Amino acid sequence: MTNSNAPSSSANYSKKRKAAQQKGRMSKRREAIKGTSTIAVADVSNKLSEMNVGENIWQSHAPVSSVRYKNCGTTKSLMAHGKKSLKGKAAQEKGMMSKRREATKDTSTIAVADVSNKLSEMNVGENIWQSHASVSSVRYKNCGTTKSVMAGKKSARMMAHDKISAGAMARGEKSIKKSKSYGIVSGVMPVEAEKSPLNGGTFTKEDNSTKPLQNKKNKSAISKLLENFPVENSTCSLAQIRATFYPKFENEKSDQEIRTRMIDMVSKGLATLEVSVKHSGSLFMYAGCEGGAYAKNSFGNIYTAVGVFVLGRTFQEAWGSRASKKQSKFNSYLERKRMCISMELVTAVLGDHGQRPQEDYVVVTAVTKLGKGKPEFYSTPEIICFCRKWRLPTNHFWLFSTRKSVTSFFAAYDALYEEGTATTVCKALDELANLSIPGSKDHIKMQGEILEGLVARVVTRDSSKRMKKVLKYSTPHLPVGVGLDLGPSLREICAANRSDEKQQIKTLLQNVGTSFCPSFVDWFGNGSTDAHSADADESFISKFLQANPSDLSTTKFQDIIRLMREKHIPAAFKCYYNFHKAESMSSDNLHFKMVIHVRNDSAFQRYQKQMRHKPGLWPLYRGKGGLADEDANLMIKLKFLTYKLRTFLIRNGLSILFKEGPDAYKTYYMRQMRKWNTSEAKRGELSTMLEEWACYARRKYGNETLSGPMYLTEVEPFLENYAKRSRKNRALIGSAGNLVKAEDFLAIVDSGENEVGEVETANPSVVKDSVGKGEGLIVFFPGIPGCGKSALCKEILCSTGKLWDGLPVHSLMGDLTKGNYWKKVAEERNRNPSSVMLADKNAPTVEVWRRIEGICSSTKAFAVPVVPDCEGTDTNPYSLDALAVFILRVLLRSNHPGSLDKACPTAGYVLLKFYHFYDGQDRKVFEAELIECFGSIVKMPLLKPNRSPLPESVTSILEEGIDLFRLHSIKHRRLDSSKGTYAQQWAKWEKKLRDIIYINAEYLNSVQVPIDCAVKQVLKQLGTLAKGDYSRPRPITAKRKAGSIIFAAVNIPVTELQGLLHKLAEKNSEFDAFLKDKNVDRTLKQAHLTLAHKQNHGVTAVASYASVLHQNVPVEMTALFFSDRWAAMEAHPGSVDGEEVKSKNMWPHITLWTAKGAAAKESSTLPQLFFKGRATLIEIDPPVTVVGTIEFH
Repeated sequence: MTNSNAPSSSANYSKKRKAAQQKGRMSKRREAIKGTSTIAVADVSNKLSEMNVGENIWQSHAPVSSVRYKNCGTTKSLMAHGKKSLKGKAAQEKGMMSKRREATKDTSTIAVADVSNKLSEMNVGENIWQSHASVSSVRYKNCGTTKSVMAGKKSARMMAHDKISAGAMARGEKSIKKSKSYGIVSGVMPVEAEKSPLNGGTFTKEDNSTKPLQNKKNKSAISKLLENFPVENSTCSLAQIRATFYPKFENEKSDQEIRTRMIDMVSKGLATLEVSVKHSGSLFMYAGCEGGAYAKNSFGNIYTAVGVFVLGRTFQEAWGSRASKKQSKFNSYLERKRMCISMELVTAVLGDHGQRPQEDYVVVTAVTKLGKGKPEFYSTPEIICFCRKWRLPTNHFWLFSTRKSVTSFFAAYDALYEEGTATTVCKALDELANLSIPGSKDHIKMQGEILEGLVARVVTRDSSKRMKKVLKYSTPHLPVGVGLDLGPSLREICAANRSDEKQQIKTLLQNVGTSFCPSFVDWFGNGSTDAHSADADESFISKFLQANPSDLSTTKFQDIIRLMREKHIPAAFKCYYNFHKAESMSSDNLHFKMVIHVRNDSAFQRYQKQMRHKPGLWPLYRGKGGLADEDANLMIKLKFLTYKLRTFLIRNGLSILFKEGPDAYKTYYMRQMRKWNTSEAKRGELSTMLEEWACYARRKYGNETLSGPMYLTEVEPFLENYAKRSRKNRALIGSAGNLVKAEDFLAIVDSGENEVGEVETANPSVVKDSVGKGEGLIVFFPGIPGCGKSALCKEILCSTGKLWDGLPVHSLMGDLTKGNYWKKVAEERNRNPSSVMLADKNAPTVEVWRRIEGICSSTKAFAVPVVPDCEGTDTNPYSLDALAVFILRVLLRSNHPGSLDKACPTAGYVLLKFYHFYDGQDRKVFEAELIECFGSIVKMPLLKPNRSPLPESVTSILEEGIDLFRLHSIKHRRLDSSKGTYAQQWAKWEKKLRDIIYINAEYLNSVQVPIDCAVKQVLKQLGTLAKGDYSRPRPITAKRKAGSIIFAAVNIPVTELQGLLHKLAEKNSEFDAFLKDKNVDRTLKQAHLTLAHKQNHGVTAVASYASVLHQNVPVEMTALFFSDRWAAMEAHPGSVDGEEVKSKNMWPHITLWTAKGAAAKESSTLPQLFFKGRATLIEIDPPVTVVGTIEFH
């Protein structure tokens, strides 16, 4: 810490000077100070503008930020005459009070200039932000604190802050708003200023607390630095991005809408479509040895240690004996240029994905220049150029720059979706793309045939030209270190240290070498404290948000955090001490790294919505340059069923299979396949295979759950044996065998650290369907206490004769049922399968819904969710208005069977707990999920549409409760609110809640739809359903039929064909006799002219017709062939918009009729049969033309 020594304006005067001389000189100095003040303010503004912009990393899964606080230049000055004691010279002091006040003005001004110097010397912190966990480096600094005993005047610290604030206002920056609600921690208490010493003269007091931290300091000492850090008006903070990645692959639009937009942009010459291989591994980001290594949602653990080792080994293999020098230069380059590289880390030691790789490797997927402000991503040509310079692995890319090629690509994916492997997919794309750039790591050799998917995104239209230029002038280098002895491999190191995770990490880092990893502090700290101490979490965020942002980047970063907390976006803010800056840390100079872990993918969509309302808000991620904002992030991830079979259907279903049983597991995987719109034939094949897998796994493991990270140990041999039975099975599995055994070298991964398997969301695929009479029915309530379910159940019981024609109705009230409620429901359903069960219990979670699905499956019933109808919020399907009404209803209860009434001291907490069960999804997602699971939904009216807004006092108390609930949950999880750290706050809040709800009871009653009207509406909907007239809602956008493309053809209107056949029969008696017993008018229901077939002509041949899909084309009929087994029409398609449409078949024809047992495809042999005299030919002269439509089948 450097103290700002503000010179005393009176200390340089001799005690013996005459009062007249002193007075005259003081007057001159006052005039001089006026000019200095102006210069100092300008200097502060200039210094602030010169500060480095902070950094921050954003990723589809986790951001990190390094933050620094610093109190700058705390100098205590006493303006005295000579060295006389203030206490002993009270009389003189009194006489000179006015002079000292004037002197203080002078000193304050000089201090401002000194503050500017200290600000310019601040080191920039570090910060990473990802889609799910961002890390940021943040620095706190208290600037220019000059305290004087002269009352009535501002200190230099206050003057400096005023001037800084004035400068900020001049630049249009907003002041920091202090939140009154509960945050991660309670607010910071103000620090009382120290009293000045009573001795006279000018001096600087040495404060031992400002010395740099020594390694000997223990955990409590380093933790107390933040705890005791005062946030004052002069406190400044800087935040820097340290790593970043592309956005999470979640889009508000449907896949089909995104495809259509991509095709449209390419067709108009506005963009090029870029497609790359999605390697199946873990996200790894590297920003240099000091900038840090980061995983998907964490840092400083086994994931990052493995990533550093594999990247270091990559340098060794590429550069050989020169590797150490290149590693050092690479680290220096990243630090100097402030860059980050993002990679896919593919390894067998961190748990199973779709297939265990043969080798451990990384592939560079993004390069980011962090600089000042928002991150700037390299284009793909720049990435390839960068990687070839440093000999880093690149991915396989394809560019599609024409309408024909881009439409063919999507058609090829659809055709390969259900059975595609790395070989077939890469071969098809090589044939279809306008430009193919092979990767330096061959997916087939390094990972295997099971391909996770493809990533398609739009890039600038000149990408092809730039790519060709890079490929021409930048050539790849062959690795020169492959044959050298590089030491033990990753798998050998993990195998040798199986019993100790820390030892695994340490050994990995040691084997990387000091050239690439000179310090282990990100994993083990500095030896004095835990590297990942959570002590900083609670107080850091509040202090960071209260501190003055030192530049635009920090301001924007604070805005992001405030918005995420204000809108309750599900994220955890994890803070760690930045031990790379340990030597410069002191009581007024603190450095941290922050990991912002976004817990739910829906957070990105909700954040995007907020950006539309706040254009100045920085995004959680940044897209590519050169395109309009709407299209900059236009991406789509296209996965293959052979991968999803292993990960989603088997791995992610293990807990359901072993905890809930085979029936629940079947419900799960059938629902997943419906979401993916898997073809009916493939659903049947997969269902048969998965049923056999479930029996095999349960028989072998009983009730012991199979380990997810090593699930392929059991699954791969099972799939291999299953695939050997038939060709169809082999196509279903995709590839099996050659299992890499990972049991001996799997890295030790904490259950809390293990990266969660991806969870796909999809728009509900709902088809029109009616509910038949006489089936079993379960009516259940995904609601909150007070939603009116018990009142509704009573009314239904009284109306059974009107609703279900005497069908028995049973109600089971949760508050009166002992034991496992849903087990009791299942037992009742088994006893009375043809009955209606009213499940009078709140069913708020997906786990409960899954249980209900299982009951329906096992008892042949269907379920109907009844939900209170309201708008919801961005993060919850229930609005605060609805929550307030529910609370009022609960507080008006007496003698409730479940004791949740006005006598319950924690009633507010209980309702908040239910409210948070739905956290993370808006009303649209909530209803779509229910419809997807159960096919229908019944809405109970709750709030009047034209009501006045919720009173501010009600909104405020509910938001305060929500914040307190989050704080309580983080610290105590499910502990009752009457216990724990926040018990007193809960008690005060409960009392305040009751007071406010009772005061606003008249309003809350007035905005409700009367309960009798709501019941009538629900009964009406249930009655409609019971009569079988209920139709499920249709989806807004029809989903594509992925995986069901087998051939391309021209669909021919049947009526025109039949008319032509009758005309030919009138002219040809032989053909007329042939038709008499064929009843073609009844049997010919559809007709098509095959253009290409996937099995006969290949995927690319079928996909090539995508550019003319749904277009009308003239078809010329030239001849009719028939025999005792087939009848077919020779036909020739014409052109579409000048493009000739040709059939890949040797003889283009339309099959009209087949005898019993004859295969339709064999009708192509009719010309040969004619020449053998076994078929008849009728020429059509002149030819007849009909118009057909080109479609995929």
